[in-house]
Amino acid sequence: MKKRVVIGLSGGVDSSVAAWVLKEQGYDVIGLFMRNWYDTTGLLQSDCHWEDDLMFAEMVADKLKIPFHKVDLSEPYRKRVVDYMFTEYEKGRTPNPDVLCNREIKFDSFAEEAKKLGGDFVATGHYCRKDRIKSGNKTIYRLLTGKDDNKDQSYFLCQLNQKQLAFSLFPVGEMQKGDVRNIADRLKLPTANRKDSQGICFVGKVHLPTFLQQKLKTKEGDIIEVPGTFKFTTWRAGFPDDNVSENGLIEAVKPHDYNSTSGRVIGNHNGAHYFTIGQRKGLNIGGYKEPLFVIGTDVRNNILYVGEGQSHPGLCRKGLFVKDDEIHWIRTDNMMSSGECREYMVRIRYRQPLQKAKLFRRDDGMYIIFNKLQRGIAPGQFAAWYDGDEVVGSGVIDR
Repeated sequence: MKKRVVIGLSGGVDSSVAAWVLKEQGYDVIGLFMRNWYDTTGLLQSDCHWEDDLMFAEMVADKLKIPFHKVDLSEPYRKRVVDYMFTEYEKGRTPNPDVLCNREIKFDSFAEEAKKLGGDFVATGHYCRKDRIKSGNKTIYRLLTGKDDNKDQSYFLCQLNQKQLAFSLFPVGEMQKGDVRNIADRLKLPTANRKDSQGICFVGKVHLPTFLQQKLKTKEGDIIEVPGTFKFTTWRAGFPDDNVSENGLIEAVKPHDYNSTSGRVIGNHNGAHYFTIGQRKGLNIGGYKEPLFVIGTDVRNNILYVGEGQSHPGLCRKGLFVKDDEIHWIRTDNMMSSGECREYMVRIRYRQPLQKAKLFRRDDGMYIIFNKLQRGIAPGQFAAWYDGDEVVGSGVIDR
């Protein structure tokens, strides 16, 4: 009997070709479209709404001659992704809803719906791969990067666990984006020339302050320019080393410390919780030779700290810290013990080139110290660590 795969048809070209690949591989394929969001507050008008996605998904299923279903997951999505976003922004942190959406919805709530349809596996159009190895009598699943370096989406799946990986398939993970487009064009799939989706997962491209104003009130506060001559922390050459002291680790992950006397007031904002470290747009202050960037936010006192130019020292830090209860291992057989130090490649945002770092596991959490200064480290983001092309683990940045 054929294995049944439920493919998440999003109305995009990647999931469309993924469905075709599965059919070619001999699976019994069912298309399932999920609707996760209704509110259009803050949605940019140039973006397609969910009705268009549904229409394209149905056309693809019809073209491929596979059964098609749809499901409304808006309630779990609101509770487990959007409410989390609002809570994090209110705290002055920068969440990544796409990572949460994969962990909480696509490979959880959606996967449960797939099982109701008799699915042996759930599949998506993500550019990543998985394989399996044996550890004693136990099967271990590994999450690997996609073959297309420019489209690799393994970072977005860095919070998946063994159970979720065991049930998942990634049919386009071995392919290049150009080949996916060519196949869709050759098959005359309706999505062949459709643009890739952008913005928040299942919400779309939004004007973030307007979107956040649904729950987070505007509150006028000061914008303070911090000069480049401010006394920033400096790091000694060769750091980190394996024998760094506990105090050395704490200093390495400490955020820059600003207060109301760190610079001069140059303008006003409508809420420090609408901004994130490294942000350039939305400040609306002119008269500078180089752009202004957010280098710090203080939501308690509602102050925004900015610096002029991309090379401003306030944009960069040497390390970050993940609290113990926020550390996630995709392979639990490969967990680090307290007191252990390992070298991994790390990224803190999608499309960021992997960065060489040392990870120091301690009782209170994970200290990640980079070989080079890193730009735009912001609490709430996910740090993911890699061993070659394998995603080993991840965690939410605390500081």
